Amino acid sequence: MNLSALEALVGSTHLQPWEQLDHSWQRAIATALVANHSPVAMVTPPNSEALAAVMALAQQQSWRVLPCGAGSKLAWGGLGRADLVLCTHHLNQLIEHAVGDLTITVEAGIRFQAVQQTLAQAGQFLPVDPAFPERATVGGLIATGDTGSLRQRYGSVRDMVLGVSFVRADGQMAKAGGRVVKNVAGYDLMKLLTGSYGTLVVLTEVTLRVYPLPEAAQTVIVQGKPDALGQLGRSLARSYLTPTCWDWLSASTATALGLAADAGMAVQCQSLAASVEAQVAHLTEMATALKLAIVTLSAEEGHAFWQRLTTCLTQPDSEKGLVCKIGVKPATALSVLQEITAIAPTGLGQIHAASGLGRLSWQAAPDAATLLRLRHLCQAQAGFLTILQAPVTLKQTLDLWGIPGNALSLMQRLKQQFDPQGILSPGRLITERAASGTP
Repeated sequence: MNLSALEALVGSTHLQPWEQLDHSWQRAIATALVANHSPVAMVTPPNSEALAAVMALAQQQSWRVLPCGAGSKLAWGGLGRADLVLCTHHLNQLIEHAVGDLTITVEAGIRFQAVQQTLAQAGQFLPVDPAFPERATVGGLIATGDTGSLRQRYGSVRDMVLGVSFVRADGQMAKAGGRVVKNVAGYDLMKLLTGSYGTLVVLTEVTLRVYPLPEAAQTVIVQGKPDALGQLGRSLARSYLTPTCWDWLSASTATALGLAADAGMAVQCQSLAASVEAQVAHLTEMATALKLAIVTLSAEEGHAFWQRLTTCLTQPDSEKGLVCKIGVKPATALSVLQEITAIAPTGLGQIHAASGLGRLSWQAAPDAATLLRLRHLCQAQAGFLTILQAPVTLKQTLDLWGIPGNALSLMQRLKQQFDPQGILSPGRLITERAASGTP
């Protein structure tokens, strides 16, 4: 690779050969790549124009490029090969905060926490509770589709993206959507790019829908026998209550959070103070009638609880850990979680009640046969199980995504349209995997 050509584009301060890269970055990048295939360098363009020039050069030279933000989720996804790591660290500016329109436009490399701090000054927030909140960038949230428990009330992060600017694989700059909530016409690139793991384009700027900060919040945790919990869930779904978070928790997850060793339901209500009090009182009344145990948390206690929950499910303590994303029919979520616990009792489990999406996590990854059983269980409920984070040896032997039907061919055609030379994040997503009989 001709590093002098790159240096001419971005300057020496924005280019680091692999050998000079901080060890923490080397470790993070290594989780995304096939063993013994280290990139030559990392480039951190100072602006979008420089990033576009780098991508144009990469296509001319057929360099494989791994885009990233802060690197917090590089361990998610498949193992690829990269000649160059393209980091959006310096694309971290607030472009516009339209307080009255409830929108904010930022560069893709800005930290999620920085966005929340800016919004909080105007009494607003971005309703996402992602993994690694202290490190996550906005571009990384969109690239991985990382949303969290707040999707119960506000939907996925893809529903909050109103407009994007990006650089194509050939170095051309483009944009889609706009900076207003009402936006019509054209193919919905915002939703297409969400969850694409940097395989289609490199995001440079994003406009997001934001919401007013709620006046009050309380969290209620209910535990007990699965039959009674299921009955409570059905009653809650038919009630007038409007929780912002509503998750099913396995008994092992409850134990890890310092709760009783029973399956549970965690519900957060946010609204006007009087509304929150009324909703919590009604939920407590329903749970008491079913002889279920109840713990009520204040806004501060609840915030800490939801953060601990996300950390437990997304950050194993060792490199042997495993994190999976699952989806099942919402009506069967609690029973599926019980079956998962029976098959792999050392794992933690969480499923969002309204969507049926959730996460599973283990400190030490179970064997491939166990994962195959869990995948078949989810697929029997018209769902899925994908592996986000796993030891390299496991990723090399498994089909990480497990997507059946005609989705693969459609995704491959999209990849061909956006990146015909296959230089963006090769191997990271399902589009490059070879057909195989692996689980």
